[in-house]
Amino acid sequence: MGERELGLVSGISHDLMRWALGRDPVRDAFAEQRFCRAVVLENGEHLAAVLATDVAGPGTTLFVPGADAAPAGGPVVVGYGGSLGEPGAELSLNDEFYLQTQAYGVSEYISVLGPTVVRIAEPGDFPAYLADADRARAEGVFADFLTHPAIQLADLSALGAGPRQDGPRTRLYVAADGGVSTAPGGRRIGEIGDGLDRLEAAWAAINAESDQPCAVCLGAVVDEAERARALAERPWLGRYLAAVAGIRDLRARGSFDVRVSGFGDRLLPALAEVPSPADATSSELPLLLWTRDAAYVTGERTFKLDLDAGKLAEALLVTGSVDAAAGHVTSSLGLTEAAAREALHLVNGARLTAEPAGAR
Repeated sequence: MGERELGLVSGISHDLMRWALGRDPVRDAFAEQRFCRAVVLENGEHLAAVLATDVAGPGTTLFVPGADAAPAGGPVVVGYGGSLGEPGAELSLNDEFYLQTQAYGVSEYISVLGPTVVRIAEPGDFPAYLADADRARAEGVFADFLTHPAIQLADLSALGAGPRQDGPRTRLYVAADGGVSTAPGGRRIGEIGDGLDRLEAAWAAINAESDQPCAVCLGAVVDEAERARALAERPWLGRYLAAVAGIRDLRARGSFDVRVSGFGDRLLPALAEVPSPADATSSELPLLLWTRDAAYVTGERTFKLDLDAGKLAEALLVTGSVDAAAGHVTSSLGLTEAAAREALHLVNGARLTAEPAGAR
């Protein structure tokens, strides 16, 4: 296979992974377009019905079992073998990319052979996910399989990450019987042949019935009252999922024994005593991670810092302002108050708090 073909497979595999996660970082570029970005069909006979609706547009990628490529100028049609709908199944693209799907509860016992999507797919999976999150929050111990660089957790919007980027414009799943949802474990929002307006209206109506987003993509697997209650009790789950992603990224770069601020420990121990820390629940604030040799601030980008600078960043994240942070770092790092404030202002150039970066 040539470089061009390999590049196409790589791009398509990224589309597939974004579909599984329910996250499309470039969807804003298509905000005015009326189509779904990625659609997975379990039955190739449904392709014509989908193409006849406004679900599929020029920016849509359709994954269809055994399909040939569609004519140029329209949606991209990608043939695949296997399945994405069943735990334990494997999907293949052109014999070059393989994607396994596993149920959450058994994933820690299965060897990772390549790219793998872990789903909440069986009755015990959601409680197992919550137990792992609770342990990470209390003890700083993250499930090893979940932070493996080859593993991605699916359906993030229903697990505490919020609905941003998810919905019928981002992804759809058409089951073998023609039922439409946003994910294999999702609540039905329509039937094959329904247009995008009808699917979006049904998706919005189901979500309006719940106190927590998203009530659709796990709706056929997890009792909604149970899910909503669990998420309400754990407003920090968005930060937990960001921490999992941050550790996974550092492991892919060769860093191990990664700790996360606010999850069982603080890099600057005195900060553990701060009441109502500013970084307790907000998914908008960056995370502070560290290893034995360095600290990392992760948000839209990841910054590597030495450990002392990491302590400054952590103080800003925990207290929420330079003034509040100064008292903690002055004695802890052996700095004068003036030196501590100058150092904190420099670190806050990365906008770690709501305080303007140039404030004095």
